[in-house]
Amino acid sequence: MNAFVNRVVKLAIQIQQIPAPTFHEEQRAQFIHQLFVHEGLQDVCIDETGNVFARLPGGTQGKPLIVSAHMDTVFPFETDLGIEWGLELIHGPGLGDNSMGVAALFGLLWSLQERKIPLRGDVWFVANVAEEGLGDLRGMKAVVDRFGGDVHTYLVVEGLALGHVYHRAVGVKRYRVTARTAGGHSWSDYGHPSAIHELAKLVVGLTSLSLPAHPRTTMNVGKITGGTSVNVIASEATFDLDLRSEGQGSLADLISAAEKLIRHANRPGVKIEAKVIGERPAGEISTSHPLVMLAKDCLREQGLEAGLISGSTDANVPLSNGYPAIVLGVTTGGSAHTVHEYINTAPIAQGIEQLVSFVSRVWD
Repeated sequence: MNAFVNRVVKLAIQIQQIPAPTFHEEQRAQFIHQLFVHEGLQDVCIDETGNVFARLPGGTQGKPLIVSAHMDTVFPFETDLGIEWGLELIHGPGLGDNSMGVAALFGLLWSLQERKIPLRGDVWFVANVAEEGLGDLRGMKAVVDRFGGDVHTYLVVEGLALGHVYHRAVGVKRYRVTARTAGGHSWSDYGHPSAIHELAKLVVGLTSLSLPAHPRTTMNVGKITGGTSVNVIASEATFDLDLRSEGQGSLADLISAAEKLIRHANRPGVKIEAKVIGERPAGEISTSHPLVMLAKDCLREQGLEAGLISGSTDANVPLSNGYPAIVLGVTTGGSAHTVHEYINTAPIAQGIEQLVSFVSRVWD
């Protein structure tokens, strides 16, 4: 690694070593706040939501550019955050998603300052909270509430997405489904409804739904809890349901079908309720949008061909409001959201250079 990439990697590891489960990003936010202050940026602050903001002053000819990366991870506090180095790989939970994305904010900043690249407008760097899991994009919603449409672009940085250009936001709706019954003893009360059995039947019904391949539409039961013992008929059980689609109409159809199955699962002695626990709105900019074309050019300059894709990211919020937004990555890697997560170090220079080129030309 050259000295610059090594500096970015060292910072990414420093960030990764600070636990930051969704809703508990405070310690990491304080660290990043101190770094922004040390860099001499202006208007450095942490808002009520927990997002960290800092402004790099630019010219007055253009509206501000927002460059954000989420701080939170999917890993609980007790996770071993140990780092393992390979020849061109580094393993570490949350290192790619999204400590590398946050570190890239500083890699971008250092490059802009060292090269004295002129900027037509201010650049706001934002390290935001609550992108993962049930965070429901709370951090980015606060960012968009603050700036609204009075910006040039929202650029979202993800650590493990180099080569991809996210221009379409996948719509998501999530439920916590709970079944309640009288319960009882597995022998003496055999035949009484079990909350676990009732939810199992409901899951089978949900997974039997026919989903379209185009637009891509998915359904997942990601967590099941309930019951008290092996010989107890469960009186309460819960599962978390994730529905998503690239098409708003397809998502609406899936939501309708799922809610119908849930309603019909109620019967005497069985009460099933569904509570919405998350909703990520859909939106997009076209493949011919100037931001998409610029992103493709910046990747091509680095010898990379852009893959135009959709995803569920912080960009969902501005895109759903009709504001221009795009997601770019820093490097490649794999096994995200697992303790085996890793990043490739070789492409980091290309990833940062792509961001520098994008930001320096975005007002053109």
